[in-house]
Amino acid sequence: MPSPAPLMSIGALAQASGASVRSIRHYEQHGLLASIRADNGYRMFPAAAVAQVRQIQRLIATGFTVAEILSFPDCMRMIEGAPACSETSDVQRRRLAAIERQIADLERRRTRLLAMLREGAAAPPD
Repeated sequence: MPSPAPLMSIGALAQASGASVRSIRHYEQHGLLASIRADNGYRMFPAAAVAQVRQIQRLIATGFTVAEILSFPDCMRMIEGAPACSETSDVQRRRLAAIERQIADLERRRTRLLAMLREGAAAPPD
């Protein structure tokens, strides 16, 4: 009979993944990670959780919300560096469009501020 897969504490998971313990608790609370409770009540995670946490952080860093990440198929949430899958391409395109709108807005603000500094006058209202 094979031995059970080794488990790691939340602290060990935080150290291995580079995430904070608080972030890991947040991911678990929202259903992005699963743990089991040891006899002492401590959370214990499978070794595969390291890649999951890194992937969750990667997705959050690109602007996805926890709710959006929850809607992604397991292949996107559980595999570190997973490529886009057809099930997520629409939400990824929408996220990219939102980021591009934000960039355009920031560029407009930058242009107005530069003009204001050059002219020493107040910027026109939006």
